[in-house]
Amino acid sequence: MNFQINTNKATEVKADCLILPIFKDKKLRGATKTINTANNKVIQDFQKNDDIQGKIGQTRILPVLGKGYKRLMLVGCGEYDKYSEKNYKKALMSSLAKLSSTSHKSVISYLSTSDICGKKSESQYRSTRILAEAWHQVSYQYTTTKKSNAKKISLKKILHGTNGQPRIASMKKGFDEGDAIGKATQKVRMLGDLPSNICTPSYLAKEARKIASKHKSLTLNVMNEAQMRKLGMHSLLSVTAGAKEPAKLIIAEYKGSKKSDKPIAIVGKGITFDTGGISLKPSNSMDEMKYDMCGAATTIGLIQVVAELNLPINAVFLVPACENVPSSTATKPGDIVKSMSGQTIEILNTDAEGRLILADALTYAQRFKPKFIIDMATLTGACVVALGAHHSGLMSNSDGLAKKIIDAGLASGDATWRLPLTEDYSNQIVSNFADVANISTRGSGAGTITAGCFLQKFVGDFDWAHIDIAGVAWLEGANKGATGRPVALVSEFLISESSN
Repeated sequence: MNFQINTNKATEVKADCLILPIFKDKKLRGATKTINTANNKVIQDFQKNDDIQGKIGQTRILPVLGKGYKRLMLVGCGEYDKYSEKNYKKALMSSLAKLSSTSHKSVISYLSTSDICGKKSESQYRSTRILAEAWHQVSYQYTTTKKSNAKKISLKKILHGTNGQPRIASMKKGFDEGDAIGKATQKVRMLGDLPSNICTPSYLAKEARKIASKHKSLTLNVMNEAQMRKLGMHSLLSVTAGAKEPAKLIIAEYKGSKKSDKPIAIVGKGITFDTGGISLKPSNSMDEMKYDMCGAATTIGLIQVVAELNLPINAVFLVPACENVPSSTATKPGDIVKSMSGQTIEILNTDAEGRLILADALTYAQRFKPKFIIDMATLTGACVVALGAHHSGLMSNSDGLAKKIIDAGLASGDATWRLPLTEDYSNQIVSNFADVANISTRGSGAGTITAGCFLQKFVGDFDWAHIDIAGVAWLEGANKGATGRPVALVSEFLISESSN
């Protein structure tokens, strides 16, 4: 998509369609008011006849004759006093989804002009960034194994209209960052939607290589099982013990800053299919366990974001990837393994496998002496019970890091909710036979938190945060599919860190 900024007055522009906001109070403002006057008050006529009431997401397309623009799309934006970024995005999503099925090739959006959202640099940055991200969200199509999903999209150019206000640098910055985040989100959704017989650990490694090959700032190393065994990664290898498909540990280093600057370590769980192992899951909805690699997919998407934006930071991205399947060689409940950290783990449930691969990856991440360690994982069904599909679960040993992630979630619209990590919960994973158990041995409650307590044992003294995305990484039901979360959240965090 070609994203541009148009600073002409709305009456002087040339485009196939103008997107104009309509509020419930029926008062016309800015570009909408100007265009209404220039077209014999056709918009007011629509309002009088209740053809549009201003409900958020409501759309109407009107033909126009003798102008530089051919159509007007009126979009309901709700109550003017409550026109937030969230409502702006809802209005955008509705209008862009509608336009994607028309023959329009160019549109100019006035849903966020200075008379609505103000003239501040930050407001205009958010306006263009959200516009780019929204387009990538509505235009995503999964076609790899179902070609009939493909639909022709005529739209080639989306412009942010200022209605005569001057261009400012933050507008282009918003488009650039929103475009990079949006493209990465599409990639993450595609990886998540692929079946596990295609999206294997080797496939994830291949996708990471594609990105690294395009950017000199990236170096990639893919570790095999023999190399992992030599390092003592027996916690990770215990998960892949029953699988024929070989495990991979993908390590991408990004150098965008001084060599002396500590990197940010990002770790993503990559279980490309999770049967539960010997602790076999019920067959109902087991197909959704192809999404158990969405933490890994997000990590790969973030590699693309930082490289495309040339962020002035150093970062290291780690993806432990494998399958969790039962066989005669699979790990059994009650088995004890020694992790790379030297700690022994009693595996009481082989379906609590994500934390086992993350344990060794988190230990390995410490080799880079990172500024922060952040891991993302579809880790616990308990998180879905606790927070549903709205917030990711957040746990951290650092109040400062937790606040940064919470703030990034609020800014990006990809929210988190912090859960406690206290000794009371840590005492639930005490084992009689090993240093730690991989599930609670003292009651069945707080599964999300006890999983976080387990991971905390493998981060040493580094500032660390764990983001449980089990409830937000994919949608169920008729709209089943990967969501691309939390690409926006962690991108926001990394962009913020790059400006400090």
